[in-house]
Amino acid sequence: MIIYTDILTGDEIISDSYDLIEVDGVAYEVDCAMITEGGVTIDIGANASAEEEEEALEDTTVKVNNIIHSFRLQATSFDKKSYLTYLKGYMKAVKASLKEQGKSDEEIKEFETKAGAFAKKIIGSFKDYEFYTGESGNPDGMVVLLNYREDGTTPYIVIWKHGLKATKV
Repeated sequence: MIIYTDILTGDEIISDSYDLIEVDGVAYEVDCAMITEGGVTIDIGANASAEEEEEALEDTTVKVNNIIHSFRLQATSFDKKSYLTYLKGYMKAVKASLKEQGKSDEEIKEFETKAGAFAKKIIGSFKDYEFYTGESGNPDGMVVLLNYREDGTTPYIVIWKHGLKATKV
């Protein structure tokens, strides 16, 4: 299995057990699912005493997003102006990381061009997104975007491709 971590914080963001769909050469989209967590009932095989009423237990089931829950992503929020400020700093850090990795000037220029165009798409539908940081909550790391498909019920996340480091486990 391959775990993809944030190149800036080391937080686990996603794994290859999910279907990563490359978008515009600069991001990945990954479909999520809402799952039910908790609510485990254990039957020990004993009969309830006739003298005791059955205790009413709280239903502890919770619906969660499978990827947000599995990778312990932390909810955060932005207004458009603060997100643009964050994104500018984040892209600068990713560009510096690409240089450290020995990427060519051409590859870096291509990243900048595609990232700029993709960022415009995000800003164009900014109100539709929810924002998550990695487990550490480090504000300098990648912010994962959550949105819903056209059907209005299927969630998906958007991750910056160049902000990930693949580690085989």
